[in-house]
Amino acid sequence: MNWFKTFLLMGALTALVVLIGDWVGGSQGMLLAFVFAIIMNFGAYWFSDKIVLSMYGAQEVTEDQAPELFGIVRRLAISAGIPMPKVYIIPADQPNAFATGRNPDHAAVAVTEGIMRLLNEQELEGVLAHELAHIKNRDILIATIAATIAGAIMMLSRFALFFGGRDEENRNPLVTLIAIIVAPIAAMLIQLAISRQREYGADESGAQICGKPLALASALAKLERGKEYISMDANPATAHMFIVNPFSAQGIVNLFSTHPPIPDRIARLERMQLGRV
Repeated sequence: MNWFKTFLLMGALTALVVLIGDWVGGSQGMLLAFVFAIIMNFGAYWFSDKIVLSMYGAQEVTEDQAPELFGIVRRLAISAGIPMPKVYIIPADQPNAFATGRNPDHAAVAVTEGIMRLLNEQELEGVLAHELAHIKNRDILIATIAATIAGAIMMLSRFALFFGGRDEENRNPLVTLIAIIVAPIAAMLIQLAISRQREYGADESGAQICGKPLALASALAKLERGKEYISMDANPATAHMFIVNPFSAQGIVNLFSTHPPIPDRIARLERMQLGRV
């Protein structure tokens, strides 16, 4: 179901870029926007691991330096059927973790010092299983494709703002408003919805990898409480990578969140434990 919803959202994002692309510049204008968006996101995709790990001062550790952490990752990688990723520790107190890398053969998992102090072994195993699920499911590639399409829509809307669309004199002003303002907002909301669906998917796959849905649920509850007490000097552009959003979001702001509400994620994991998922 998570993959089906992701597919539908990607389809909606693609349809949106086709519609606004045709309005602004036809097939040639749309192709030009895609090319620019691809160029912009290619570097981020190819070098995302180095960029984000450096951004947070993550230090690679060996098995001798962190035998328990290394052992958990190795067991889970075998269970997931993926190569052993590199392991990093982030010198930050907020309990959090993320995975990065362009594919399972070039991947890394990073955990903060805070998460290692807060969680017990089973909870940490649940978190790491979630991160390995992102690697196995190639969620970074999906996020990059979504960002490329959304970026193309943004460029097309900016072009329409300054230069207008094709046959501008015969266009309905309402259509112009949609192309310039509504379409980019819709693209952003769809992109965020895709991110939330991939979090649900990683929770489900991670619980299957470690075989302990309730351990991951317990970890999520602790992490959510922990981030309220301990802030993190995080970049909003990388918030979607963490297992819990390092920033707080309440009420309608959740619509613009990269992560689903923690209570919903916990409820799904509890139903999974009962065999109802």
